[in-house]
Parts: sequence; C-alpha cells; structure tokens
Amino acid sequence: MLVSYNWLKEYVDINNVTAEELADKITKSGIEVETVEDLSKGIQGIVVGHVLECEKHPEADKLNICKVDIGEGEPQQIICGAPNVAAGQKVVVAKIGAVLPGNFKIKKAKLRGETSNGMICSLQELGVEAKLVAKETATGIFVFPSDVEVGKDALEYLNLNDKVLELSLTPNRSDALSMLGVAYEVAAILGRDVKLPQPSVEETSEKTEDNIKITVDAKEDNPYYAARIVKGVKIAPSPLWLQTRLMAAGIRPISNVVDITNYILLEYGQPLHAFDYDRLGSKEIVVRRANNGEKIVTLDDQERTLTDEHLVITNGKEPIALAGVMGGANSEVHGDTVNVLIESAVFDGQTIRKASKDHGLRSEASTRYEKGVDPLRAHAAANRAASLIVELAGGEVLEGMIEVDHLDRSPVTVEVTTDRINSVLGTSITSDEVAQIFTRLQFQYKEDNGRFTITAPSRRRDIVIPEDLIEEVARLYGYDNIPTTLPIMDATPGKLSDYQAKRRKVRKYLEGASLYEAVTYSLTSAGKASKFEDELVNAKPIRLSMPMSEERSTLRLSLVPHLLEVIAHNHARQIDNVSVFEIGKVYLTEDTITTNLPRERENLAGAFTGLWHSHSWQGEKKAVDFFVVKGVLEGLFAQLGLEKRITFEQGKKDSLHPGRTAIVRLDGDYLGFVGQVHPEVQNELDLNPTIVFELSLVKLLSADVSSIKYEAIPRYPSISRDIALVVDEQMVAGNVQDVIRQAGGKLLKDVSIFDLYQGEHLEKGKKSLAFSLRYFDPEKTLTDEEVTKAHNNVLKAVEEQLGATLRG
Repeated sequence: MLVSYNWLKEYVDINNVTAEELADKITKSGIEVETVEDLSKGIQGIVVGHVLECEKHPEADKLNICKVDIGEGEPQQIICGAPNVAAGQKVVVAKIGAVLPGNFKIKKAKLRGETSNGMICSLQELGVEAKLVAKETATGIFVFPSDVEVGKDALEYLNLNDKVLELSLTPNRSDALSMLGVAYEVAAILGRDVKLPQPSVEETSEKTEDNIKITVDAKEDNPYYAARIVKGVKIAPSPLWLQTRLMAAGIRPISNVVDITNYILLEYGQPLHAFDYDRLGSKEIVVRRANNGEKIVTLDDQERTLTDEHLVITNGKEPIALAGVMGGANSEVHGDTVNVLIESAVFDGQTIRKASKDHGLRSEASTRYEKGVDPLRAHAAANRAASLIVELAGGEVLEGMIEVDHLDRSPVTVEVTTDRINSVLGTSITSDEVAQIFTRLQFQYKEDNGRFTITAPSRRRDIVIPEDLIEEVARLYGYDNIPTTLPIMDATPGKLSDYQAKRRKVRKYLEGASLYEAVTYSLTSAGKASKFEDELVNAKPIRLSMPMSEERSTLRLSLVPHLLEVIAHNHARQIDNVSVFEIGKVYLTEDTITTNLPRERENLAGAFTGLWHSHSWQGEKKAVDFFVVKGVLEGLFAQLGLEKRITFEQGKKDSLHPGRTAIVRLDGDYLGFVGQVHPEVQNELDLNPTIVFELSLVKLLSADVSSIKYEAIPRYPSISRDIALVVDEQMVAGNVQDVIRQAGGKLLKDVSIFDLYQGEHLEKGKKSLAFSLRYFDPEKTLTDEEVTKAHNNVLKAVEEQLGATLRG
C-alpha cells in the first residue's frame, strides 16, 4: 500500500511529524514501512511557464523555438522538440541551473544555431514513471490547466513535494489497504482524531428505481449490492490534484469518472465500478454465477471463457463485468458517456480469488476483495463517488440508492481482562491505560472491574479472539516498553554437546585449510543418487511421490555428486582452483518401497581441483593430488586425536580412479573413502582432475578419544637412522611401517617413508622402500649401543615377518 503523506494530512493532523518519523512510529506499532520515497527526487529550479510564442526551428523540422514567460522579467527562448508544444500552454520549465533527477543540471545551450535558456519538461523527465502518465501527455510535455500561476513552484502543483510511505501489510491487516484505514492507524498511534469525509448528495426528483432493477441470484457470493445513477455527466480529464494523488498511489489517470472510482477505492478501500448506463443493453442488472463456456470481453480487450465458479454482473442476458475483478468492454465508460451507473458491492473473497487466479487478472479491486473489505463502507463509498462525480464531471444524482442487502451485521464481541494482558506481556499495565488504548483505536468497549468486552469495528475483521486484543494493546503500548525478563525456573545453562563441539572443530579446521563450505540440495536425480554411495550400507534410493522435477526426485545417498556439480559450475565460469566441503545428511533405507522414514546419517565430504599452491613471483605451482587431500584428512584426524587409529588401504570404488583410491578405516572399521574421480566421469562432467572424499561424520565424531597427554620438550638429542628395504612389489608401505613401529619399542618415536624405487637395479617383482627412523629417550642421552640394539630388533622383525632385506 502506497500512502501519500500530503493526502494523509486531510484525515489526521500530522503536521508536526515528518514522513520519516511517522514511518518509524508505524513500523514500531506493527506495520512495516519498507521505504519512504521522496517524489521530488532532488529536483530544483522547476517553475510554471507560459508559452507566448511557438515557431518551427528554421534548421530542424522536429524542433520548435518557444518564447516562454517564467515570471522573471523578459520571456526566455527555449528550444523544445515535443510534438504537443503550442502557444498559449502553461508548462513545466526547468530554468538555467535547475537540477533534474539523476543530478542532471540544466545549462544554457545552442541547438542548431539557436540559444535555449532552459527546458520544457515532460513528467517522465521529472522522475514520474511512464506507466503512471496519462495517455494524452505520455509522448510529450505536460500541460497545466490554465488557472495555474506563472512563475510558481511546479512541484507544488504536481504534488512532487510529497513523500510516499510504502506499507508492507500482512494478510490480516486488510484494513490498512485504504487511506481511511491508515488514518485510523496513525490517529491511534499519535492519539489524535480522524477527520472522515462527509459526502453531501443532492438528488433530483427522478427515481433510481424507475431506471434500473437489481437482482442478486448468488446471495452467498454477493451479500450486498448497491447502485446509484448520475445523469448528464461530461467526461474529461480529472483535475490536477486528483491525477497527482492517483499517480502517487501507483495508478494511472484515465478520465474524471473512472479516476473517481479509483480514488474512492484508495480512500475507502471499497472497490467501485462505473458502467455507461446507456450501453448496459437493458434496465436490469442480475448478479449470478456464469454459465460454463460463457464468454466476456473485459476492459483489456481480452475475450475470456467463464465457468460456473465465476461470479458475473449481467444485464439479464449477457455478462457486463467479471465481478470484483474487471469490467466488460461492452459497458465501458467512453468519452461520449452521459449517464453513469455506480456499482458498490461486497463480494465473497474466495470467489473473487478463484476468478482472479483463473484468468490471470490481479487488480486493485480483486486484491481488496480477496483480503476482505469493510462491508459497512459500501453505502458511504457510493455516496462519496456520486458527490465527487457531480463536483468534477457535472450531472445530477437520481433519487435513492437501490440496495440488495443480505449482510450479516451481527457484532463481533471479544473479552479480555487486564490480568490476562499483563500475564501474556509481562507488564503492569493498568485498566485505565488499557481503556485509553482501546479509545485511541476507536474500539467500543464496556469495562467491569478490569474485564473488557470489545465490539470489534467492521473495518477490523482481524479482531476475533482475546489474543488479537492483547496484540493491539502490546503494539500501541510499545514493544520497546515491554520489559525483558528471564524465565523463573530451574534451568541449566545451554552449551554445545560433545558432538556439536567436534563438528564445529571439523568445520573450523577445514575452513582454515582454505576450503569453502557448500550447502547443496538433499534431492538429486535417480541416476546420481547411487553414485559414490556407501557400499557397506546396501541402501536403496528413495523416490519422492510428487517430485518437483526429475533432477530433484530422489533422496541422496552421497554428498559427492552435488559437490562435483559445484566444481563443474565454477569450472564453467573459468574458476578452476576450487576446494569445497559439505557437512550434510544422506538418507538410507534397505527397502525399495517403504512407508517408514529413512535413516538419516550425517556425512562429511570434500572435492578438490586445480592448483593447491601457486606463487607467481617465484614461479611455484603445485596441483592438487591424492596425497594433498590425504594430508588434509590426516591433519583433521590429528585435530580429533584419532591419527593413530586411522588407516588408509588401497581400494576400488565405482566412479573413482582404480589406482588412486583408498579406503579409510577407523579402528579397522570402514569410515569412508578418498580418491581421484574416474577419468570417464571427469569427461562426462567436463572437469579437470578432481579428488574427492566422503566420511561418516557420525562414526568419526562418536569415537571415544582418551584425554590429551602432553610430553615435555626433549632435553636430550635424538638419533636418526635410515633404512632401505627390498620387499615384494605388492607389499603395502603402511604394513611395513606398522611392523617397524612395533619392533622399535619405546625408544622409536617417529617413522616416516621418504623414497620408493622400482627399476632395473632391483629383481623383478620387487621394490625398495626407504624409511627414516628417529630414536630418543626423554630421560637421558642415548648411546650407540642402545640405538643399535633397538635398530637390530627392527631389522630382524621386518625380515622374519615380511621377508624384507636391506638394500645393498
């Protein structure tokens, strides 16, 4: 809802409150004001000018030389290219030094040899949207009525010295879809009175009932229908004040009669429709459900096929309007219209919503009917419209208003007590303060020892239960005034569980290792669901019964496919160095068709591609490979205190490179995998070499870890020995390392592999593994004899257990 600050002044005294201050107060009372738009947009130096002369430019067919009086001494020569400029007009002039929207400054210029001392402006050049400009001036300059004063500030006449508040309304606050509704709200906030329009209608002796008959067959869809007739009107453009108010509210001016119906819609929140009485085709109006296949051409010149779920206004034979949505072209008000029938009705919101949705027509009228209008304003709105039509378009109002009234006027009463209000809000508001709030809201009430019985006004359809009244008290009392309290109860301070704390540690470590966190869909395609899955679980993909698309039809069994999509998305945008991880759930069940919910398991997965390290100055580059990712995982396991319980075994897995894949085990149990994506999959996804891993985060974080033990910094030197062992080609280096570590005893503190050799100097089927062993004793300096003894134990163990020999 767009609310003109200047227009709002007619109903509430807000002269001592700026638009920005008012917006803040409205927001704090429960209705969010999204923006406050200054219609002037920084414009300066704009005045009303009078075109005294207008002649064709001698050197340009589309330019005119105008002599314009701007109220400052001698007339100014201004060159104008608008097709509708003419002598005698009063126009908008931007003087030399003026500033237009976008900080566009007007300077003295020469156009084809002629001096131009300013600019004659269109409304679009003043920042008004083209869709809001009346058609007659949409392609040229704006022309004022003749009664404006030359030299005066044009912004005042155009209402561009106004500010517009954009209200973001929740569905329950349909009362604020009108200027009067906003006025009631502002008056309650400021504690002031509302000045309502007082329409006065002078009627002729000719009776309305002699000219039209109203029949309502669909009483539930249309509980109230009223009609007034005004004869002898003259269709013309609306006065400037009316046009500018409509434009400020986002509505394009059309003609005086149509503009008045839109004005009442904005003012009262009551949609009206004006029919050309002489084009009705009869002296009868029948409101009924449409027949299946019945057709109507609406005001937008579109033929629409109706069903029996749509409500129509007919002349007894054919539809002349789609009720509450849009009028028909066969009864439209034209420039030659003389007699007008004004419709003011209350329609069922669901019926209007159905028609609006079926035909793709979302109008200001349908919006208000859908959310609910004040049923008791329809009568007053019809009178207000008739009064304005006589004032602005001439004519005479026929005697009487024909009404078909089936409204349920039973009052809605709601009770609430002061104790209940204070109990919910945690306040100490007195009954007198509550009474003052209900008085400011203009709610009728009776009070008996702190018990309030409220009669909800018809405009506030959202007041139904006691909690609604408590909300009204809270927002006008001021949410900022409600005290902050803690619950009075036995409570334990909240903290992270061990699992949550470890998960944060995992996330922090991976972010520190330069990985970005990704969040992907839990749904994937049937083809991708089974790729990279945990083979030990033997889970079956679960398909949704009503998927939104085939790409999002199946619950995922692995996080890796979506991470590869992330890599591919970046690669397609020339971002080749990407490292990402995700902590998310996979969904496991062993049933192909199940009515039970799947078992959810939290996994950790990552994907790496491109360069891991690059130093352009020194020319260093290192592409990410299997061992880089393995190193990242080893650092993670060390963070969690599990580095000595994790093993990597060469393995095979579908969609992964057969020679660059390892199975990760925790205490010998399957934990996950790490490996390079198979070249065929890489080509399919158009990827560069990519390394991925996926682990069961639940297993990883649920593992028991002993308390951290610290060792003193060594005071004594260590001794290192290197050995190169010749073993069978199939021997796994990790097994050799484990045997060395066990045989070395307590003096052996570190074992690391540093070389692998296979070639012509070795027997076929053999390979050489070189290890560096570090010995030290924290209590003393080791002797050569002690180190030799321990080292011999290592050599004996690898020979006896593995058949290894020292390489000569």
